[in-house]
Amino acid sequence: MLDLTLRFVFCALLGSVYASCPPRCECSEAAHTVKCVAKDLRSVPTGIPGYTRNLFITGNQISRIGPESFKGLENVTNLSLSNNRISEVESHTFSGLRSLRSLDLSNNQLAVIHPEAFTVQNQTLRELNLSRALYNHTSVMDLATSLRWSSLGSLQGLDLSDNSLIFLPSRIFSHLANLRRLQLSNNSLVAINNSTFTGLERLEELDLTLNALRTLTEEGLEELDSLPSTALLLGENPFTCTCGIEPFALWLNRSQGHVRDVEGLVCAFPASMRNTSMLAVGSLTLGCQQRDAGADLALQTSYVFLGIVLGFIGLIFLFVLYLNRKGIKKRIYDMRDACREVWEGYHYRFEIDSDPRLSQVSTSAEA
Repeated sequence: MLDLTLRFVFCALLGSVYASCPPRCECSEAAHTVKCVAKDLRSVPTGIPGYTRNLFITGNQISRIGPESFKGLENVTNLSLSNNRISEVESHTFSGLRSLRSLDLSNNQLAVIHPEAFTVQNQTLRELNLSRALYNHTSVMDLATSLRWSSLGSLQGLDLSDNSLIFLPSRIFSHLANLRRLQLSNNSLVAINNSTFTGLERLEELDLTLNALRTLTEEGLEELDSLPSTALLLGENPFTCTCGIEPFALWLNRSQGHVRDVEGLVCAFPASMRNTSMLAVGSLTLGCQQRDAGADLALQTSYVFLGIVLGFIGLIFLFVLYLNRKGIKKRIYDMRDACREVWEGYHYRFEIDSDPRLSQVSTSAEA
């Protein structure tokens, strides 16, 4: 009888454990983990146990998430929502996750990111993964606003790789004062502009590999120099080794301790310079100084030749005027006499109109 009672209690406890796990999810109280992977879920399931610290809801069909999605989950520290086709994240979606340290939203289609989408109470969030998460490059403006308003002062790692980003808004990271790692690899960035990385005084690693950087302007080099303690990664960019790249090449030689993969940086264009080490690119290799001197000489020669031609044309014009001086003089006199006659006619008419007596005499004479 006792044995039967124990079995009944055990089954009841086992049933209560299983009952606390949402349908189509796997729960492990011992590991404090809940997994809802590839279950064709349309929303975040309800009934997730309060003991959950690691929550994986991945590979589903969830289109949006909001403040109601994660109520009562104050113990969750690691949340993965990757590959769910999420297109909208509302403000304060994660505010109830008081212990959240790592948030993975990679492989989604974020088109609308509300201003305080990533706000977490007590600023506990340390890692934010948005790799392959933005719907298109215009979503970066929403992201910039959200990073500014979401109180991410404790964030240490931000992954924005594989998002086809063409540009970064000015001061987009200025409110991430404690950021240590910034992943921007495999995008389409064509330039580094002033104030792009303002506010990242504690940044330790910046990954710019696999972008579309052909060179770095003086403005971009100054921006990178503003991160003296940051290890830079610049590999797999299509550097174009023409004369304009010389300041960048000289900067690389001065900053070898600053650029972690400097030894592997090579020219991609033109074909004659392909696979040439960027550290070897200089004025002697490109011959820019010689070409510039030749260009200046050619320009000066063109100016001299143009001056000679214009001077010769002027001499011909003066010579023609000299040969026709008598005819020109006669024409000038004739024009002067004609102008004088016209002027005298106008003067005479004015005097008649101004004196009534002369007007009456003129009328009588005509009669």
